[in-house]
Amino acid sequence: MKVLVVDAGGRGNAIAHAFSRSERVRKVYVAPGNAGSEFFPKCGHVSEVPSIRAIDEIVRFAKKSDVDLVYIGPEEPLSLGLVDRLEEEGIPAVGPKQEATILEASKCWCKDFLRKIGVPIPEYRNFDDPEEAKEFVREWYESGRGNVVVKADGLAAGKGVFVCDSLDEAIFAIDEIMVRKRFGKAGDRIVIEERLYGVEVAFTAISDGKTVKPFGHAKDYKRAFDPNDIEGMREFYIGFMRKFITKAEAERMFKEGKLINPNTGGMGAVSPHPKVSEEIEAKIMETVVEPVIKKFREIEGKTFKGVLYPVIMLVEEEGEVIPKVLEINVRDCDPGAEAKLPRLETDMAEIAWAVINGELDSIDIRFSPDYCVAVCAVSGALRGREGLKPGYPSDHYTSQPIEGIEEAMKEAVIYANGIAKPNGYVTTGGRVLTVVGRGKTLEEARERAYSAISKINFPGMRYRKTIGLPDIPD
Repeated sequence: MKVLVVDAGGRGNAIAHAFSRSERVRKVYVAPGNAGSEFFPKCGHVSEVPSIRAIDEIVRFAKKSDVDLVYIGPEEPLSLGLVDRLEEEGIPAVGPKQEATILEASKCWCKDFLRKIGVPIPEYRNFDDPEEAKEFVREWYESGRGNVVVKADGLAAGKGVFVCDSLDEAIFAIDEIMVRKRFGKAGDRIVIEERLYGVEVAFTAISDGKTVKPFGHAKDYKRAFDPNDIEGMREFYIGFMRKFITKAEAERMFKEGKLINPNTGGMGAVSPHPKVSEEIEAKIMETVVEPVIKKFREIEGKTFKGVLYPVIMLVEEEGEVIPKVLEINVRDCDPGAEAKLPRLETDMAEIAWAVINGELDSIDIRFSPDYCVAVCAVSGALRGREGLKPGYPSDHYTSQPIEGIEEAMKEAVIYANGIAKPNGYVTTGGRVLTVVGRGKTLEEARERAYSAISKINFPGMRYRKTIGLPDIPD
């Protein structure tokens, strides 16, 4: 069969790689994909599809190429109704229909829904007025209730979340989202919620609308810098705020919690999550995943088919571990998928067809007990013709030459997030490459990932050094 994977980055290449391992699959197209889509047998990118938002071109290519099924990676084409369009043309697709993407497309709506159905969540408030939001956080901090998290309501490519350590950071986050409109209309409304402390889990499940089963989990690392990387945070601050600070000033700001360590779409991941037992997995399914799928159908009249990705915080209350939902996503995690999918032992094509045909109850989804550690190489701070750019997740330079990919491939699996190959490989985005080491133990997988990434180099390259170490914050 021929498969079309819709994605532009590392997650899409990981999905394509999983399909390529199936004996039932003879060709995997990745639309638009990137130069890294060629890394795996049977796989190639589709240059005639300009972006994941080019719905007409994606449908046209699927028809012209006579693909047997389409698997959609990112949330944006799902929210634009790609599955609806494909099904209208008689093309089977894996992913939720447009109406079901509300679970991710509006964090405000989703929080209200989760509260209504009794799924455990942090305390929260929704706002559409920045001054009311600022007054709320002032009162929150004055009352000594801890820290908050500020989130853009709409889709912001994983960057619309500000995990705050102070009132100043909360005010800054509200201004970034609602006043300076860093994420456009996605920031017309915001959610402000209590910051929970515990074990965060990138948990995924897959549903055919009737049956829902676990689909792997990962520990995801969102912060741009390692917890003690003061110099990295200093460079980012200078480039982002356009204000020079000395090393001594940076150290003082770090101690006061005022040095920026921004959230990103992901700097790395470990799978399986070291803290998630079979008992915890069953509890997440029972208290979160199954109620969401069931009540979404019964109360809202909407059927969810595809990958459901709730971000979970495991919080201990009165001696019991409670899975609380931070947010819901309607697609696979990224870079969690890059750490998870190399471990998938069940045929990806069989899973996809089971979802499409409503036969998921007949499939046994299995993952290897091996560990995978995924480390993202990103475009960091770099000075060029346009001055100093702070790097991912903010402004960054592209078209930087990359060396060492072939050498690194001898030790690890590499999924390309943002590269092109006009002659040699060059960078095209903020996240550039995800390097995945695999081993029988977490330590072995981590050693292979970092050995491989040390072979890669490009101007401004940055990566976290603590992915997979125990007790390191996400």
